[in-house]
Amino acid sequence: MIACVNPVLALHIYGVRMMGVSLIVIVVIVTALAFDFTNGFHDTANAMATSIATGALKPKVAVAISAVLNLGGAFLSVEVAKTISSGIVDEGRISPAIIFGGLVGAIIWNLATWLLGLPSSSSHALFGGLIGATWVASGSSAVHFTTVVEKVLIPAVASPLVAGVVAGLATFIAYKLTRRTDSTTRTAGFRAGQIVSASLVSLAHGTNDAQKTMGIITLTLITAGSLAPGSQPPVWVIICAGTAIALGTYLGGWRIIRTLGKGITDIESPQGFAAEAAAAATILTSSNVGFALSTTHVCSGGVIGSGIGKRLAEVRWGTAGRMVIAWLLTLPAAAVVGALAGETASQGTAGTIIVALIAVAIAAGIYMMSRRNPVHADNVNDVPELATTGS
Repeated sequence: MIACVNPVLALHIYGVRMMGVSLIVIVVIVTALAFDFTNGFHDTANAMATSIATGALKPKVAVAISAVLNLGGAFLSVEVAKTISSGIVDEGRISPAIIFGGLVGAIIWNLATWLLGLPSSSSHALFGGLIGATWVASGSSAVHFTTVVEKVLIPAVASPLVAGVVAGLATFIAYKLTRRTDSTTRTAGFRAGQIVSASLVSLAHGTNDAQKTMGIITLTLITAGSLAPGSQPPVWVIICAGTAIALGTYLGGWRIIRTLGKGITDIESPQGFAAEAAAAATILTSSNVGFALSTTHVCSGGVIGSGIGKRLAEVRWGTAGRMVIAWLLTLPAAAVVGALAGETASQGTAGTIIVALIAVAIAAGIYMMSRRNPVHADNVNDVPELATTGS
């Protein structure tokens, strides 16, 4: 925990050079953990939105369980972290300042979509920011587009489809098998099952998403010469990344939880169980083979599939369409911001300070805007206006 409380001391303990690039290295590590924190509250909905919507778990209990399991999941694998630290960009042709710019692009996109209550991909925001900053600084050849296509873009398209199909079939089977069971007994049984399935999604989320920050910090240490190319994340990096995403998760991204739980379809407990089980299986399988997929895409696909799988259920395609538009914009939007921030930060200490001040100002502005229409644990299950009006 020393690494999380005192980054300077931790870096000294673990042999990171404290001269030359040390200041920017520390800045990047702190910024990476800030991104991890936003990833946590942005993606809490992935694991717990359906359980909160069906009443299987109380809102504050749900985010507490999710936070603990996110932390535990961070220790299960490092395959996704290795994909990011040595697979997406050429670590020999970028600097910590470029990584800093990419992180700023990802954080701003996360906050903007959180304000709008849109379940966009924190993962793709990170990839977009990093790719944009690297491309501008070192040219397109510094981006490993083959890896991007194989381990980012293809899973981005395939994973929500797979989760949606599995969730749809599971929902259909669940209602078929329990058609003669009274609704009270069926609801109670599937709510109990949801506690398990939602917990698995939280564990899977920690396994997949916490690794992305681990990979970014490891990449930073490699570019600074503090770790050898191809190194795995040090233990302190795993602890810090897991802690940051857990704290963000406990904060609760209530705006996105409302959209995913109530905005797409009116979820019942059999649908929630099916959506969560399908998402957990998809994410855990992908994490073990190093696919840096979007848990948001997977869980959203599962929710839509559960709506299709239930006879006469209403799927609010207007809300789903808004989500898909956000998905399509995530990579390029974060890439543009990341490129601008990375280019400015590369000009030296003054550039880094300017980028940091602008990012803090934007974040503060977004937070103030969110206070005009607060969403919290007590009103999270109110149906959002965009679900009923399409506005």
